[in-house]
Amino acid sequence: MRHPLLLLLSVVLFVSACRKNSFIDSPNALLEFSTDTLLFDTLFVSTGSVTQSVKIVNANDQRLRLSSVRLMGGAGSRFRINIDGKPGPDANNIDLDAGDSLYIFVAVEIDPRSASLPFVVQDSIEVDFNGNHEFIQLEAWGQNAHFLRNQTVTGNTVWDNSLPYVILGGLQVDTNASLTIPAGCKIYFHADAPLLVDGTLLVNGDHYDSTRVVFRGDRLDPPYNGFPGSWPGIYFRGASSGNHMQYAEIRNASQAVVDAAPPAGTIPKVLLEQCIIDNSYNAGIIGVQGSLQASNCLISNCGSDIELGGGGYYQFFQCTATAYSNNFISHTQPVLSVADVIQQAGLLLTGDLQAGFTNCIFWGANGSVDNEVSVSKQGNKVFNVSFTNCLWKAKTAPQGVTTAGIISNQDPLFDSVNNFVPYYNFHLRTASPAIGMGTSTGITTDLDGNPRPAVKPDLGCYQKQ
Repeated sequence: MRHPLLLLLSVVLFVSACRKNSFIDSPNALLEFSTDTLLFDTLFVSTGSVTQSVKIVNANDQRLRLSSVRLMGGAGSRFRINIDGKPGPDANNIDLDAGDSLYIFVAVEIDPRSASLPFVVQDSIEVDFNGNHEFIQLEAWGQNAHFLRNQTVTGNTVWDNSLPYVILGGLQVDTNASLTIPAGCKIYFHADAPLLVDGTLLVNGDHYDSTRVVFRGDRLDPPYNGFPGSWPGIYFRGASSGNHMQYAEIRNASQAVVDAAPPAGTIPKVLLEQCIIDNSYNAGIIGVQGSLQASNCLISNCGSDIELGGGGYYQFFQCTATAYSNNFISHTQPVLSVADVIQQAGLLLTGDLQAGFTNCIFWGANGSVDNEVSVSKQGNKVFNVSFTNCLWKAKTAPQGVTTAGIISNQDPLFDSVNNFVPYYNFHLRTASPAIGMGTSTGITTDLDGNPRPAVKPDLGCYQKQ
């Protein structure tokens, strides 16, 4: 004879199994979507596709049948969908067990258009079940561009700013050639695309946001738009000379600016004025026996902001070098490293070093660095490093350097620092100890193009207005 309790348990399990295997047909059935809109932000035409996904969950305790999932634009849409592993544009009678889910993968490609302004492509995905019609909105912004793949600039070349430039595979400025880039031009580099300068690079940006010249990676869709190391960087090589970059932004590179093997003399091989170098994975500025002058420049949140090694000739005026640990880069290296030696390809290179830093800020926080300025002398050649009216964070002051008017270990009080968003505004607050502490340099504007006083300017790249 069967035990009554066992019989009751069998009935309960049977009923429960039947319930889970039966279909819910109520219009009040619950279907959950991970999002109701997919936005593909600024795609460049003909460069390929970006893929995103939507997760759909049957939130009921019974099976649910999706009568149809379809791309409203059909086969002619710019979008393409894959429904749980099966290519679209549609699928019918999809059964989801209780608590089960499926993914819809969405990709988009935008063909070239004649318009120079950004344009929008839209569509939607309709999901039908139990008489309900749910929609997932699809929206992609695209833009035409000049596409350059593995190209070499010869002669004197002048670009225009009517369309952005997308660099694939790399761009080289040949020896004895020059490339001039006008205000407002935007240049986007693929992950495999460095800018190699053997000739001369002239960047003529202006102080408005719309007229600055931007160098950055070509992935503009989140989260990739914020990733450091998205493209290699700009390399000024041995034969290069006469380079001038004004009001340029260089973002998300591996090594943003590399200056190697200068020409003879003390004329800067690379002149940077009112430039922003941000979020470079390895370093913002690297000098290898280089020759570089920078004024009113912001170098921020790089693996190492400024690395100068093997000797060389360097001058920095009114610059801010700062770094904070964030979700992308941990602050473990000084914002400024200066040395008369460097190891390269197994060889130890050394040379004369002349480096001067005037009215600059060297600061970092939220990391593991006590001394934000590191200076090292190992060779026996000329070594002349000076800091004049600078603010730095230094538990131990650098040795073997000339200093005057130094402010040590006082927070510069930047306007806003949020390492989690992340959001940074490196203008100075009213109470900043850097205000009015500079010496006269003859520089009459700041990074924003605002005026600087001739006497007692603020330290760093921004003048408090």
